Amino acid sequence: MPSPQFDPIAEARRQWDTHWDDSPTAQMAAVTSIFRAQQILLARLNELLAAEDLTFARYEALMLLYYSRRGELPLGKISDRLQVHRASVTNVVDKLCERGYVERVPHEIDRRAVLARITPEGKRAAKKATKLLNGADMAMAPLTAQECERLYDTLRPLRADADGFDAA
Repeated sequence: MPSPQFDPIAEARRQWDTHWDDSPTAQMAAVTSIFRAQQILLARLNELLAAEDLTFARYEALMLLYYSRRGELPLGKISDRLQVHRASVTNVVDKLCERGYVERVPHEIDRRAVLARITPEGKRAAKKATKLLNGADMAMAPLTAQECERLYDTLRPLRADADGFDAA
C-alpha cells in the first residue's frame, strides 16, 4: 500500500471539526490514532514473528503458557487472561498444536475441561520469538523507551476503568 502524502487522521480531525459543532475532536483523533497504531504494530509484530511460524495472537498464548507455573492452562483461563473470545483461543491453540508448540491434554480433575500444555518445542519457539521481538524493541520504533513509558502511563487509567483494577 503506498504511503499517503498527508496524515489521514489529521485530515479526519479537520473534517470532524468542520462538520460537527461542539464535538469531542481530541477524543476522536485519539481513538483513530490508537486504532491506526494497533494496525501498524500488529503488522510489524506479525512480520517479525513469521520467522517462527507465529502470529502475535499465537505468541501471546504461547507466552502465557510459558510463564504459567505448570506450563499448562485451561482454554477458558487463556481466554480470560488474553481477554479474547473462547472461539479465538480454540483457533489459536489449534494452530499452535499443528506446529507442535502446544498439546491438548485432559484436565486431571474436571473431565469436561481441556488444558493447553506448552511442549519443549513450544518453549524453544517462545524463547526465539521473544529474542526477535526484544531485538526489534517490540516494533515500537521510532518511539523511545521513555516515550513508551509515557504512553503506558497515559493509557493505564483507561484500561483500569474498563478492567476494574486500581490505576494508582
